[in-house]
Amino acid sequence: MKFSDFGFVNTQKMLSNALAGRYAVPAFNFYDMETLMAILTAARKTHSPVILAASESAIEYMGDDMLLGLVAGICAKPNEQIALHLDHGHTLDACIHAIELGFSSVMIDASDKPFEENVKLSREVARYAHRHNVSVEAELGILAGIEDKNTKSNKSSYTDPDAAVEFVKRTGIDSLAVAIGTSHGPYKCRVAGEKLRFDILKQIEKQLPDFPLVLHGASSIHPKFLDIINMYGGKLKKACGIDDAQLKRAAKTNICKINVDSDLRLAFTAAVRKTLKSDPAVFNPRDYLGTAIKYMTETCVYEITHKMLSKNKI
Repeated sequence: MKFSDFGFVNTQKMLSNALAGRYAVPAFNFYDMETLMAILTAARKTHSPVILAASESAIEYMGDDMLLGLVAGICAKPNEQIALHLDHGHTLDACIHAIELGFSSVMIDASDKPFEENVKLSREVARYAHRHNVSVEAELGILAGIEDKNTKSNKSSYTDPDAAVEFVKRTGIDSLAVAIGTSHGPYKCRVAGEKLRFDILKQIEKQLPDFPLVLHGASSIHPKFLDIINMYGGKLKKACGIDDAQLKRAAKTNICKINVDSDLRLAFTAAVRKTLKSDPAVFNPRDYLGTAIKYMTETCVYEITHKMLSKNKI
């Protein structure tokens, strides 16, 4: 399938517009009908461009045929500015598979490999993807934390600005994910209010002016959902996210794509826990899944409006 058959666009124009307009395009992870419905409803309600992100494990969970059925049901139109993006692809084959399915953008994540191996693999993916008009993101620097079984690390390292310049020139990628203090999962900081390394970001921007940068692991871990989860039997007492003001500040820089996953997971979990605990007689999945869609939609609208600043950008 070609991504244009689904009405999707690649990320080149939307990120270029975001760079010029000083906002960020939200990249929300989905893995089922409910998360996809919430993301789309929020994006369309706020008239925001949006990147639908699916990891390798999410594609495996849904299965190729079900995934294709879900995205076909979106009935996207090019003027809506919707991209379908492979999040954290780890091999050339994974990226090729996503492109063949109809993804309009792929991320090759070889950040855990030595620099030269990262360059080689990222360049191979860029050459293949560009032949199909698919945009490519790569990562330099390592984010700690756990997102899923394919994306996890016990270590972290900030992006080196000098290495970033060489990396972009040698790979031909379209956007670069940088490590400036975010992390995957719900445990993003040792203390509340921990600051991102905007000094490193500034150095990267100085050496790579007008180049799209990406921020992964950027969920806020909203306290209201943590409170609900913990109140109704969950155990996420020490979860901590990135301060909204920090992310809003990042959106006004060359960071023109911000990834959010954990916030939607928390919203989903909070809805299910509260509904089932509040009314033990509930057994119809639509009762608690409907609430989950509502919570996630509200979360996406908030993120778009107050963090990404991408409301009314299409």
